[in-house]
Amino acid sequence: MTLSTIAAGSASVPVSKLGQNAALAKEVQARLAALGCLDPPADGQFGSTSKLTLARYAKLRGFAFKELLTPQIAKGLLNDKADTILPLRLGNDFASRMVRYMQAQAKPFFVARLPGFLNIVYVEGADKSGRHNADTFNVFNDRRTVFHFDKTGKPVMDLNVLCTTEPGRFFTDTPLNPDGAARIAFGQYKSWTIGTHHPESQPPRKHKALVQADKIHIFRDKNKDGIRPGDKEFIVGSGAGINQHSGLNQSPSNIGRLSAGCLVGQNDAEHKKFMKLLEGDPRFIANHGYKFMTTVIAGDDLDRKVP
Repeated sequence: MTLSTIAAGSASVPVSKLGQNAALAKEVQARLAALGCLDPPADGQFGSTSKLTLARYAKLRGFAFKELLTPQIAKGLLNDKADTILPLRLGNDFASRMVRYMQAQAKPFFVARLPGFLNIVYVEGADKSGRHNADTFNVFNDRRTVFHFDKTGKPVMDLNVLCTTEPGRFFTDTPLNPDGAARIAFGQYKSWTIGTHHPESQPPRKHKALVQADKIHIFRDKNKDGIRPGDKEFIVGSGAGINQHSGLNQSPSNIGRLSAGCLVGQNDAEHKKFMKLLEGDPRFIANHGYKFMTTVIAGDDLDRKVP
């Protein structure tokens, strides 16, 4: 059974049974992703996040849902275009520039278009307006941003705060791994769940954070020069512990021991706001094991490609 056969027929498929047909479930998920509704990749499991997203898509299109994949919904999934059902209204603001950059990649990055669904983007070496800065080593000079789209398709910035996407001097000079300190590769990863950073410790070192739960690409700075070029790339799983955590109000001019390769928000109150925002995302509310997608961009590349 495929979306095409459902669309051409008169029978509906209970959403609760989609997970029993991995091929059909993947097809539905892939179409929802193409429409900017469901973050990829399609896994064929069709859990609570996929069900929520299908319901929101049906509501957006004015289709009767009732926990059924109907011929009408199937036709919509096959024929709809993202720019038609969820058109974007972009300006020259920081969030709009990030969206344009993400869409302009050779393999476009996913952008969650459904109203209320959050996008997490880090821009390395950028000021508050999203313009490239000197990206000085061992300094908090990157941006952690969260944005969503309103009902008109305009991006709304929910968070834009100081952070670092790179390790500081301490762990560059004395790395935890003999191959060198970790530095995340620019790209997009669906690899973090809400959990606890340093659960073995006491607060404030122990705190709520986005915890790595899947593979990401990193470079290891074996020559300790504080940059990626020339470094070897690795794919690391959750054991690497590349988390998104608080910098606990560390001095902005000295990363110190606050990052060994994690994505670290400098200010603790801003980090708490970050976590509260994520806990309000409808996908997390539907599934507390939801994996958040995060995009990491080079500030100079953003400036070069989206002036």
